[in-house]
Amino acid sequence: MTSTDSAQKAPAKDPWDLPDVSGLVVGVLGGTGPQGKGLAYRLARAGQKVIIGSRSADRAQAAAGELGHGVEGADNAEAARRSDIVIVAVPWDGHGDTLKSLSAELAGKLVVDCVNPLGFDKRGAYALKPEEGSAAEQAAALLPDSRVTAAFHHLSAVLLQDPEIERIDTDVMVLGEQRADVEIVQALAGRIPGMRGVFAGRLRNAHQVESLVANLISVNRRYKAHAGLRLTDV
Repeated sequence: MTSTDSAQKAPAKDPWDLPDVSGLVVGVLGGTGPQGKGLAYRLARAGQKVIIGSRSADRAQAAAGELGHGVEGADNAEAARRSDIVIVAVPWDGHGDTLKSLSAELAGKLVVDCVNPLGFDKRGAYALKPEEGSAAEQAAALLPDSRVTAAFHHLSAVLLQDPEIERIDTDVMVLGEQRADVEIVQALAGRIPGMRGVFAGRLRNAHQVESLVANLISVNRRYKAHAGLRLTDV
């Protein structure tokens, strides 16, 4: 490369130059569970249009009424169809079957998987490793026509749902294959006061991110806390 080529080379993109996502509709599958409901509440409170999904439309509508802030409720299929971004917050046990049944509705959508495959016994929580490698990779395998990312794994449902808490000071590790998709999810995380989305690799690295929740559960039990993550020097 000549010195002229170097001089004309475009400057590197600022990794914190993120898109405006304020006009996107966010669907939350499993939006009546603690994590999904908490995420729906925080995003709606920040001004995002949110539709929560459940296997039961009536249950979703009841939960939406409790949350306020313009949140709507629908069955999972309708929530997926009407949304630009779909957060998957269903229990791990139903993860595969739920996504398989919604592959048509999720085609062309940006899917954000926040499911943590965990087991529990008398010694506490421990990580499970799905055959595909992680919950996010299972989602990608089941949804070949969707753009799958992974994020929002390490958030306390208690803090998310507490209306007295204005800010949640934590980082959100975002994984995905396409930079543009990852940046949309980073920007979505940044809509919540105190939160920051940080790129953390491709989907093949999702297992250790999902697994870290088992460690956080141990931290929280020992210290009676609602611990999150902060990444230093970024």
